[in-house]
Amino acid sequence: MTGLPDPAWQKNFNHQASTIMKQELIHILCQKSFKQSNEPIFKLVSGRMSRFYVNCKPTTLSPRGMFLAGHLVFDAIKDANVTAVGGLTFGADPIAIATAFASELKGQPIKAFSIRKTQKDHGIVRWVEGDVTRGERVAIIDDVATTGGSTIRAIERARSEGLEVAKAVILVDRQEGGVENIRNHMDDVSVIISRDELMENYCQPLG
Repeated sequence: MTGLPDPAWQKNFNHQASTIMKQELIHILCQKSFKQSNEPIFKLVSGRMSRFYVNCKPTTLSPRGMFLAGHLVFDAIKDANVTAVGGLTFGADPIAIATAFASELKGQPIKAFSIRKTQKDHGIVRWVEGDVTRGERVAIIDDVATTGGSTIRAIERARSEGLEVAKAVILVDRQEGGVENIRNHMDDVSVIISRDELMENYCQPLG
């Protein structure tokens, strides 16, 4: 007996812990961030009407939601050999910060950064804010994917600043083609929670 934990046991334990955290996050999302209707009553940014409404910010800015999102995203990127994580402000910001905090707790520090929607016109003109430099290997995150447009913009702007984008992680996939669009720009794309999982677990239709 060496007294060291068995790697297989540890992996199984970590998987079970992640599953429990994911189920709890689904529950919080359904309470704070997700609505569905039998009719398309929710207007999207594109102008199109939808039966589904997702606004992750009430969840990712809540203490427990932030804790859970940070740990789950960390688990998704911990083996990607990245030094930093971030995405387009503002949806990605609380998740990036939570992930960085979780990474320090786990003993594998990963920095957070933010990508601007509009470029600075003073000081040092750049898209990316944070302690990252050209050549670093990073992960791009987003709170919700519908068409994937905001994630793709984040990937392109990160690359324009000389960052190597190794992975993308979506907290909630609305399952409307966004993840497939993102995969046209990079191969490694992970989803934490799908719309189907929100619907199947706790959510009931309005009306």
